[in-house]
Amino acid sequence: MFFKTIVQGRLEFGTQKVYDKVIKMFQYRAENYHKNEIIFEEEDIFNESELCIFIPRFVGQSSQKHFKNTTRLLEYCGQFAVTGTIKAWLVDEGKVLHYSLTEPDSDKIVVQSYLKGKSLVKVEGKEDEAIEALSKAIEKYDRHAQAYERRGKVNYIMKKYHDAVRDYSKSIIIDPTNPHSHFGRAKVNLVEERYAEAIIDFDNALKTSVALEGLYWKARRLKAKAHIQLEQWDKAAFDLKLFTNKKFKEGDSNIIWKKAAYTDYVQVLIEKEEFIDAIKAVDAALTIVDEDDDIERGMLIRYRGIAKKRGGKSGFKKDLKEAAELGDYEAKLLLEKPKKK
Repeated sequence: MFFKTIVQGRLEFGTQKVYDKVIKMFQYRAENYHKNEIIFEEEDIFNESELCIFIPRFVGQSSQKHFKNTTRLLEYCGQFAVTGTIKAWLVDEGKVLHYSLTEPDSDKIVVQSYLKGKSLVKVEGKEDEAIEALSKAIEKYDRHAQAYERRGKVNYIMKKYHDAVRDYSKSIIIDPTNPHSHFGRAKVNLVEERYAEAIIDFDNALKTSVALEGLYWKARRLKAKAHIQLEQWDKAAFDLKLFTNKKFKEGDSNIIWKKAAYTDYVQVLIEKEEFIDAIKAVDAALTIVDEDDDIERGMLIRYRGIAKKRGGKSGFKKDLKEAAELGDYEAKLLLEKPKKK
């Protein structure tokens, strides 16, 4: 039985000697361990000019056996790499049957320095240590796109935006297929109000990631924010509709942003004068807003009242009154009668 298969990524080996060794081991293991029941031939994925295995993106069909043989072989090759990541998914009607992540994990200094820095990236108070470890990895291998990307992340956290852009850009030059680098630079551009540039980077993050990854949906939601700032309502609505319609699995960090995305979507639909859809979006948002969150509920109900009024629907006064009772100041202002002259 065959299933949808997605594989993408790269592994860099650093020297011709190691690269040649990996090719020989790939050939030997493919034939003797896996009886050539694998997805890729050697010539499909090995790139001598860059001394790497490179799979920009493969989307096809494979059996579970071919998938497992291939990912095991890639994992074996990964132990000789100095940097890189290869991700693989086996999917049946949207359900992920198998997921494989291959990254270098050896005792090489460059590898260990990167892993140390990576582990410290989000540890509060360890930013300087993280930068030191990641810089050491870069010193040992100056094409370490992942180390540049992670160092960019630390600089972003520390609000050193100039340094963050420098590191993200360097990572993109080395490996333009890494979605995290595009996403990171996009976030800096968003913070610094370079909205057009942010949109380009978010688009590249979407192109280099897959919809099975959380980052893909983070890029969708934040790209919409940039479109909103530029008053590109149609484009913002497209991204927000996809995001709000997505059913995220439990534990996905995107879940906590669903309410905020709905709020943005409602405002965009009102700007587009699509009032019926705006009302539906408010009703959907209210199902996930906490009952005791009066401020958020009040704001959403106020938007519903505005949509009803502009769309010529009844019940808008009731909504505005309810919003005002929940403490929404804007609703109170809308309810005030204009003073007579």
